[in-house]
Amino acid sequence: MEGCDEEDSLEVPELPLEIVVYILSFLRTSDRKEASLVCRSWYIASQDLCFQKNAIFSFPASASSLELVRSLGRRSRCSLIISQLDGFSLSRSLLLEVGLRVGSKLDSLALPGSSVTEASLLALLPRLTSLRRLDLRGLDSLFMSGAFLSRKEHRQQVKSALSSLEELDLSDLRYLSDLTFNRLTSCTPRLRRLSLAGCHIAFEFDPYRGCPVGTVEVSSALLSLRNLRKLLTEQSATLVALDLSRTAIAPESLRSIAQVEGVSLEELCLQSCKELTDYSVEVLVKHQPGLRKLDISGCAELTGRAVVAVARSLSSLTHLSLSRDWKVTETGLADLVSVASLRGLDLSECLHVGGAEMVKGLSQCRGERAQLEKLNLRSCTYMRSSTVAPAVSYGDGFIVCVLHAQVVRFTDLQHLSLSSLPGITDASLSAVARHCRALAGLELSHCARISDRGVAQAAPHLHRLQHLYLSGCNSITDKSLFLLAQHCKRLKTLDVSKCGNISGTAMERLPSQLPFLENVQYKLPGGTDFSTLI
Repeated sequence: MEGCDEEDSLEVPELPLEIVVYILSFLRTSDRKEASLVCRSWYIASQDLCFQKNAIFSFPASASSLELVRSLGRRSRCSLIISQLDGFSLSRSLLLEVGLRVGSKLDSLALPGSSVTEASLLALLPRLTSLRRLDLRGLDSLFMSGAFLSRKEHRQQVKSALSSLEELDLSDLRYLSDLTFNRLTSCTPRLRRLSLAGCHIAFEFDPYRGCPVGTVEVSSALLSLRNLRKLLTEQSATLVALDLSRTAIAPESLRSIAQVEGVSLEELCLQSCKELTDYSVEVLVKHQPGLRKLDISGCAELTGRAVVAVARSLSSLTHLSLSRDWKVTETGLADLVSVASLRGLDLSECLHVGGAEMVKGLSQCRGERAQLEKLNLRSCTYMRSSTVAPAVSYGDGFIVCVLHAQVVRFTDLQHLSLSSLPGITDASLSAVARHCRALAGLELSHCARISDRGVAQAAPHLHRLQHLYLSGCNSITDKSLFLLAQHCKRLKTLDVSKCGNISGTAMERLPSQLPFLENVQYKLPGGTDFSTLI
């Protein structure tokens, strides 16, 4: 073009923001996050309100929160976490504003650390006509009197609003009884997920009436197994997830729940249920073969026999937690990691797991083994280089090792915890980084043999890393921070607490070098650990 130099003639006009938003609307959320890092205009487009359908706003009850709630009226959908509510006028006004401004647009509501009154909640609930999730964890003030939803007109109003509620969290309620439980769940006839973690459930005997649970019609003092089974029967067509963690559920009680006619669970959480045995797990998986997510962590009596039962019966399993199951050994792990659908495995603090059987299972052909996305091996102190094949050429951790001239690689792995593993070295870290390049979260705290050399070898391969934990790695210095700032531009969380060779000067420069950094933990020169949100 005459009158323009060559450089000007090659310039491409920037697309209008609305066009970029339209283009990004065809991408999945994960891909849209990747695209937002290309340039500033794409980042701005990715923040458009049309992509924030499930935005969660968390705030305490305060005068300033009133203005925030009023401003949310412009949004099409949102979720709220409101803490520190009480029975005073400010809390009542705040809940009133929630009902008026966003009542018909609210997806989820949680009220942690609150002592909200029954009157305030009953004035709000009928307005929440599109609510999908309700979290009433620990709200003992609602259930202490036993009068919550005792009036028929109140139940009718609440049921009219909550008839499509899918998730109900009633964890840690000390005063939940059959009566109050029935009144509330009668208003939520289409539940998909129910949490009763930490509740006082009478699985065997009602001490208030002096008779076995099941002979009493409805208890006004306790939530009973009989009543829970009744709910499972009534809502068996929709209920797929149940959380009974930290309850006193016994083997016979679990069998009774697993055999409720018509119930087909996909998710079950039994964390820290101390009474459970291998036999109870065998019965569970026999009657609930469709389970996809199972958390039996902290069940101290379980052994490899339970692992074998899970591996052989749950062919669709995607996530399993065995954390702190201290009697679990190598038994069954080869079968477990041969479950092709498995995506997440938590073996943290399984002190007798050495890794040899896992390597055996992972050496299967790719289509016949787990394609892990999340793996937690924190404090598996038996996991050393001696558990893997001797032909290791570039790492003595079992995560990446040579078997029959084949490399076990986790190309889809996004979260990996190797904290407190004495066998993890710089070579291990380098091997993990080269073959697990999708990592977004990596935990290496208290791996004393990790140094700047390992970070130098790994950082260039970890472009997607967002959360890194190096607490207690005393061989890490300022040089590692420079390398992370150079290669890991997406870091949001960095923990270098108890790393005595990192200077305050280097830490002060870090936020300007890492644009997405939000949370930093490090040790001040005086010896005090310091955490900050940037």
